[in-house]
Amino acid sequence: MRATATAIVRTLQDAGFAAFFVGGCVRDTLLGRAPGDFDIATNALPDEVEKLFRRTVAVGRQFGVMVVVEGGQQFQVATFRAESDYADGRHPSTVAFGDPRADANRRDFTVNGLFFDPVAGELHDWVGGETDLRAKIIRTIGVAEERFGEDHLRMLRAVRFAAQLGFEIEPETFAAVKTLAPKIQTISAERIRDELIKLFAPPHAARGLVLLHESGLLAEVLPEIAATVTCEQSPDHHPEGSVFNHIRLMLENLPPTASPALAWAVLLHDVAKPLTAERDAATGAIHFYGHEKIGADLAEKILTRLRFPNKQIEEIVTAVRFHMQFKDAPQMRKVLLRETFPLELALHRLDCLGSHARLDIHDFLVAQAAELAAQPQLRPPLLTGADLLALGAKPGPALGALLAELREQQLADELTTAEAARDWARRKLAGGS
Repeated sequence: MRATATAIVRTLQDAGFAAFFVGGCVRDTLLGRAPGDFDIATNALPDEVEKLFRRTVAVGRQFGVMVVVEGGQQFQVATFRAESDYADGRHPSTVAFGDPRADANRRDFTVNGLFFDPVAGELHDWVGGETDLRAKIIRTIGVAEERFGEDHLRMLRAVRFAAQLGFEIEPETFAAVKTLAPKIQTISAERIRDELIKLFAPPHAARGLVLLHESGLLAEVLPEIAATVTCEQSPDHHPEGSVFNHIRLMLENLPPTASPALAWAVLLHDVAKPLTAERDAATGAIHFYGHEKIGADLAEKILTRLRFPNKQIEEIVTAVRFHMQFKDAPQMRKVLLRETFPLELALHRLDCLGSHARLDIHDFLVAQAAELAAQPQLRPPLLTGADLLALGAKPGPALGALLAELREQQLADELTTAEAARDWARRKLAGGS
C-alpha cells in the first residue's frame, strides 16, 4: 500500500505539483506502527488530479478532496486548503485552497499535522508535531478552544488518540475539552458512535473509559454509564468497588481480538444497577434485583440512540438480559444452545475477572460446549429467526429473546417438532401463553 501511495505522490510531483503523505500515516510510521491508510496532500486541484489518474472519485470536490483508486486500493488526495467560519461546529463555511503550511495549521492535533515527502525522504513539521510525538503528548494546533469550536468531534478524538497511543493530553487542551464537553451534543449520533467504537477497542479500552470520564464527555455521550461512577456494590461479591471500577477492570481484560459487541456488552451489562440499587437495612448488603432485565431495555435504548445496526443491538441486548443466568449455569445447560452463547460466555469470563476472578463456571461451560459440539443432533434449532419473521415477529432484541425462549423449550423437550414450535410461536406473538 505504501509503494502505491508513493507512486501517486511521484506522479503528482512529475507533473509539477507538490505532494506529501500527511496526517495519521506519517504519525504512525514515526511511531513504528503500520498505517491503516495513506492520505496525500497536494497543490493540484481536483480537476488536475482527475486528469492525472485513470480512476478517481470526487468525494468532496468543494473541499478539494478526491479519492484515487490504484491497484484496487483507495487513497484520499486532497488539495492544500485553509478553512474558516465553522458555524455548525463541524463544516467550514469558507474554504480557500492554499499552501502546505496553511493546510497543516487547519488540522486538529500537532501529531496529525506532519507532512512527509516519500520521494525525497523529507519530513516537514510546521506545527511542532515531531516534538509532541517524542513527548507523547496530544496537543491542538493553535488555540484549543478554536480547534474544538471548528469541529466538536475533535474533543472525542483527543481522548481516543490519547488512549490509543498511550499519550497524555496537554493540560490546556484537556481543560478546553472539559469546558466545551456539552458541545458534543451537537454532533450526529453516527459520528459519536464511530469514535466510541474505536475508543472502546482493546488494548486501550479501559484507559479510554477513564479519560472519557475525566474529560466530562462520558456524562454527555453515555450518561447512563457515568451514573455507575458513584454506584457502590457489596464488597463480599465485588471487592473492586463501584460498578464503574468493575466495568473498567473488565475492559482491561478484553482479549486482543474482542469484537465491538463484546466491548459494548461489557459497558452495558450492569447499566441498570444505579436504577435498581437497594441497601438492606439489617445487613447493609446492596442488591440490584432485576437489573439485567431493566438493563437490557436500557441497553436497547442506548444502542438505538447511537444508531447501532439492529443485528448488533440484538446480540448485545441478549447478552445483557441473560448475563445473570451464568451463576446457575451448571443446572442450565440450555444456555449453550443460544445463538449468542459465545458472546455471553466471553462476557461472563470478563465479569468474573472484573470482580472475584473465579472462572469455575466459565471452565465448566467451556467443557460442556465441547461435549455438546460432539452431539450435532442437539444443535439445529426447530425454528430460525427467518421463520419467526415469517410468522409476523418484528426484527430487534425481542426477536432474539423469543428465539432464546424457543430453544429453552426445545431443550426441555416441551417442543419436539417444527410444527409444534410454530404453534407455540404463534401463541406468543398473539399475546397468549
